[in-house]
Amino acid sequence: MEIKQQKISLPEYTNVDRDRFLQDIYPLRKPVVVKGLHLGACSTKWTVDYISKTGGSKEVKIHVSELPQMDFIRKNFLYRTLPFDIFVQRAAEEKHTAFFISENEKYYLRSLGEDPRKDIADISKQFPHLATDIQIPEFFEKDQFFSSVFRISSPGLQLWTHYDVMDNLLIQVTGKKRVVLYSPRDAPYLYLSGDKSEVLDVDNTDLVKYPLFSHARRYECYLEAGDVLFIPALWFHNTVAVGFGVGVNVFWKHLPSQCYDKTDTYGNKDPSAASRAMQILDRALKTLEELPEEYRDFYARRMVLRVQAKAYSTNYE
Repeated sequence: MEIKQQKISLPEYTNVDRDRFLQDIYPLRKPVVVKGLHLGACSTKWTVDYISKTGGSKEVKIHVSELPQMDFIRKNFLYRTLPFDIFVQRAAEEKHTAFFISENEKYYLRSLGEDPRKDIADISKQFPHLATDIQIPEFFEKDQFFSSVFRISSPGLQLWTHYDVMDNLLIQVTGKKRVVLYSPRDAPYLYLSGDKSEVLDVDNTDLVKYPLFSHARRYECYLEAGDVLFIPALWFHNTVAVGFGVGVNVFWKHLPSQCYDKTDTYGNKDPSAASRAMQILDRALKTLEELPEEYRDFYARRMVLRVQAKAYSTNYE
């Protein structure tokens, strides 16, 4: 069913330097599109042929899906390995003569560290020759840096709705991308499974299965080549590559380093205090199961009221 949500366009900024970003944009904790930044030689150099040749033939782990909508919760894709140069050429194709599943399959690369269990993604380490072409906006202190993730998507590929626990800049180097976002405040309407929403098709959602989704406020933008989207931590986002797309996500720590899980190399584990609080909540709910239904219902509602009174912010929007 097509959703009749109000579409709120993201504000666009030009002539943004570090000072303006930190003074006018960052404190608001809302997504914005920044245009006109100097991103380096990548803006003109990063053609399909150049990327494939410069990136080399080392093997990369990729997502492959027969469907244009990749769903991380239901895992409707395969993990496969290809030499990087061959992967890039395939990802740029509308139809494939060589394929894993079908001639219409879609590809997605999310770069990883050398050992994904221990190392973060860093384009300067995994793709050093390509990294020299891109000038990443220095909107944060060097010790706040977490990762720089190289991403390549087939035309028409849609990625699952999710949030990240760190702030990030989505740098759209080539191609056009649609990004739909939802505020952290709309989490009750997004049917969460961990850091992901069960709602993948945000345009034609099954409202019988997900009736509350119609209450979520939809923010939207189209990124052209050279645009940069600031996505604050906890904002949900769902992306569609309108054409073959190449981008770099740069993540940095908004909170002090000790607030994050030190074993997290992907940047998707909740802050340590949040994880502990959720564990305590799970134990509390387990304890309520000792009571009869009407008592369990009553004390659960009291718990909700206490959370609302003690933890909900009246200023945050």
